[in-house]
Amino acid sequence: MSIRSRIVALPACLLLGLTLVCAALVPAPGQAQDTAAGPIQSVLQAHRALIEKSSRKTVGEAIDAITGSGLPQAQSVLESWQAKEMWQRETDGYFFRGREIDRDTVQLYDFDSGADLGPVPDDDLKQLKPNSGVRGLIGAALVRFQLTDPDPEKRRAALDAIARDAEASHLDAIAASIAGETDAAIKAAKERTLRLLTIRFSDVENERLAAIRSFKGDLGVDARAALNPLLATKVLFSPEPPVGNIAHQVSPGGAELSVAEAHAMMVTAGATPALPGAAERKATLIAHIDGGKVGGVPIGQLDTQAARDRAYAALAEAGVVAPFTPGQTEADAVASGRFWAVYDEPSAAITDAAAETLAAISTTVGVNQALDLTLDALSLASIYFLAAIGLAITFGVMGVINMAHGEFIMMGAYTGYVIQQIVPDYTLSILLAIPVAFAVTFAAGVAMERLVIRWLYHRPLETLLATFGISIALQQLAKNIFGTQARPLTAPAWLDGAWALNDVVGISYIRIAIFVLALVFLAIYLWIMNRTRLGLETRAVTQNPKMAGSMGINPDRVNMLTFGLGSGIAGIAGVAIGLFAKVTSELGQDYIVQSFMTVVVGGVGNVWGTLAGATLIGFLQKGIEWLNPSNTLAAQTYMIIFIIIFIQFRPRGIIALKGRAAGD
Repeated sequence: MSIRSRIVALPACLLLGLTLVCAALVPAPGQAQDTAAGPIQSVLQAHRALIEKSSRKTVGEAIDAITGSGLPQAQSVLESWQAKEMWQRETDGYFFRGREIDRDTVQLYDFDSGADLGPVPDDDLKQLKPNSGVRGLIGAALVRFQLTDPDPEKRRAALDAIARDAEASHLDAIAASIAGETDAAIKAAKERTLRLLTIRFSDVENERLAAIRSFKGDLGVDARAALNPLLATKVLFSPEPPVGNIAHQVSPGGAELSVAEAHAMMVTAGATPALPGAAERKATLIAHIDGGKVGGVPIGQLDTQAARDRAYAALAEAGVVAPFTPGQTEADAVASGRFWAVYDEPSAAITDAAAETLAAISTTVGVNQALDLTLDALSLASIYFLAAIGLAITFGVMGVINMAHGEFIMMGAYTGYVIQQIVPDYTLSILLAIPVAFAVTFAAGVAMERLVIRWLYHRPLETLLATFGISIALQQLAKNIFGTQARPLTAPAWLDGAWALNDVVGISYIRIAIFVLALVFLAIYLWIMNRTRLGLETRAVTQNPKMAGSMGINPDRVNMLTFGLGSGIAGIAGVAIGLFAKVTSELGQDYIVQSFMTVVVGGVGNVWGTLAGATLIGFLQKGIEWLNPSNTLAAQTYMIIFIIIFIQFRPRGIIALKGRAAGD
């Protein structure tokens, strides 16, 4: 009989049974195939109950088991669980990574093989949604994988996460990842983090001591954050030295322990009775009135506090109330007590090393703060020098009191703003603004000298009033053109940020650029005055204008060009100052006083004196601000007072110049 004939001969019921079995073995469309339990699935199933409960108090065991399995799929499981992308099939309890396709369908992936199991209805699936606490535990466990991730950005992110919320488990994870680290910067960061975690979490004292001492002189804030808790203390009351790592004995009434806190400690310990207040004693006396008396004292005699205290003391002697001594204060009560500051850290070797390291760090921080203050002072001095160098020419060389010098600074800043509106490239616009600002303010200075100043030589009061009026007029003109709102003068992108030597010392790139610009213009000024005909003629007119005129030099022309040069340099200073200051019509007024002080203190008519004056004022102002950081107005006041006293002893400045400007 053929096979076909035999099949046909089978009973109908048997055929029906075979059909049902085959149908059961073939998955219906949209239903995931069953998956054998692979290695990571076996780990999940072994801790299934803890994962399903997902409690922060108990789920740690399951997370540790996944992390410690050593399986490559462990990271994917934890990431899916943390992202709420882990699903459980309710029929057999298996776990999968899932992605919701729509409201009723989930795309499943096998954890072990990563195979796509296809979209399935969510009727038989349950999504695991860990709370924030469990996600935090998972995140801490993921750090171990992220520290060895091929992507360096993920490794850096892992170190940042550890820095924010370090745990003892991270210690071994970082130590294990250092050997295979290929990026030198990340490796250094890991080694530093390892030392910080060793201080906090290691159980080996010698390892902690070595890590603590390795931070001597370190300026990192993270190092101080790790060391300071080691010196945390709590104050205890004890007649005898308590057991523990004693820091020192404490006297009540200081910042460490108030009298009230000390008294409360003694009362709690039963070493002294509580002192009832006046109101409490009064209420007690009223409650113990007996036959018109309290404690044997007639009520009519209780009209003073001393009498009431005697009555209360009598009640205390009779044992009715707690012991009480009239006139005793909390300070009297704690005078006989002994209080101790005890370190939270039990090891004296650890606290001694931490104190020694923090002292070394404090010294290094102080030195670097002094260096940072010096850089700030040099930066401020360069700004004052740049603002005053033009005034050193017009006032120091020509003897003209130009109260409109600040407005030339303002004109230079506005010129830079206008150039940036025309040329949007910030680097190119600044490079163009410097010569254009010089040209604009040079022309304005020449016009001012020709129209006003030349008629007022040797008449300082009239010159002061005239230039002050021009100053007001220029401010109003700027308001009419640009308005009262501050205008931005944007620095190029390469000037953004700051040069940071370490966590303490740093200076912005704009300040560095201004410092360099000040040196450049110092060199240009010296070249003009010493290597050009204009400089020769200027020096000749300064020393003896009549003799210079007799030698064929035109003093009027020299005065015009000299005044224009000083005004042009002020315009360039305005561009530089506008990069970090608000460009308004009052910009120049913020620097005119300092500019005059710089020239007068340094010595009129001498560029080296101007440089010395700017340095002195810059260091003086920063020093006063450091001593009194909360009051900048007071700092300026003290600075002016100092300069007034200084001029009394050196009226011709630090470096005096003989000539017309000196009154010779």
